[in-house]
Formats: sequence, structure tokens, C-alpha cells
Amino acid sequence: MEKEALQQELKVARKKSAKPMLWISMISMVMFFAGLTSAYVISMKRDDWVSFDLPNAFYISTALIVASSFTIFFSQRLLKKGNRPLSIGLLLITLALGIAFIWYQYIGFNELRAAGLYFTGDQSTVSTSFLIGITLMHVLHLIAGVIVLLVVIYNHFKNKYKPNDLLGFELGSIFWHFVDVLWIYLFFFFYFIR
Repeated sequence: MEKEALQQELKVARKKSAKPMLWISMISMVMFFAGLTSAYVISMKRDDWVSFDLPNAFYISTALIVASSFTIFFSQRLLKKGNRPLSIGLLLITLALGIAFIWYQYIGFNELRAAGLYFTGDQSTVSTSFLIGITLMHVLHLIAGVIVLLVVIYNHFKNKYKPNDLLGFELGSIFWHFVDVLWIYLFFFFYFIR
């Protein structure tokens, strides 16, 4: 009996610390990207700075990730109402949109290369190195989000989430919305600050 009480107490403690730990990690990611974008702004004063338009694929990837935030939001709402099948369906659509986002980022990198804009090497510029480097770092965070999403989907199929117990789903959803908002910030940053 004492072991069960200890396990229950441990479970409550994990729930209390899970969201604050996620917020702390997201704040550190914000600081990381703030540092990178600040370095970008400072580097714009260099004589070898080159301005260019964003690849068309970045516009498409932006629409995809915004749509994915809506699908995960409605998936969570449906799960709270007990509609598991539709919730899982929207979660799978979120996963597909996330993978499509990564694919269109890759296409965007290829569009930059086709325009003669490289990340490294003799033909690279400071501006393209920053754009590709920062975008690539975001893609890595989104890949982490896809892994989190796969865990949420797995747990969803295993019926681990209940309308009154959605902690894992909520954590995954918060992180997914975070990488979405982060990309929107980066997209508009690169769009307006060239």
C-alpha cells in the first residue's frame, strides 16, 4: 500500500514539473534563436552583405506549419470531448503536414542553391549562410517536434490519454505550437530584414 502511495506521489510530482521544464527549455530555444537573429542584423553592416528574396518553397512551408497548428489544436479539443477516432485522424494529418514542412524547407534550400546562393564554400555569402544556418536549426527543432508527435500518436493509439488526463498530449501540442510560432517569427524576420 505504501509503495502505491509513493508511486502516486511521484506521478503527481512529474505532472507538476513537466510543463515548467518544457517552458524553461523553450525559453532557452528562444534565447538561442534571438542570438542568431541578432548576429544576422549586426552582420548586415558588412560590405559583402547580399540581399535576396526568400525561396517560394518557404511560403508554402509556412502555410503548412500554420495548418498543422490548427489540426493539432482541434485534435486535442476532440480528444477532450471523447472523439478519439477524429482526434487521431487530425493528429496523423498534423504529422503529414510537419513532414511536408520539412520537405518544402529542403526544396527551399535547393531553390537557393539553384539561384547561386550557398551555405558554405567560395560562392557562399554571409547572408545566405545565416539564412540557411538559422533555417536548418529550426528544421532540426521541427524534426524533434515530429519525434514528439510520433510518441503522442503512439500513446494515443495505446489509449493512454483520457479526456481528463492529457498531459503528454498537451506537452507535445505546446512544443508543436512553439516550433510553429518560431518559424513564423523567422519567416517574417527574413522577409522584412534583408
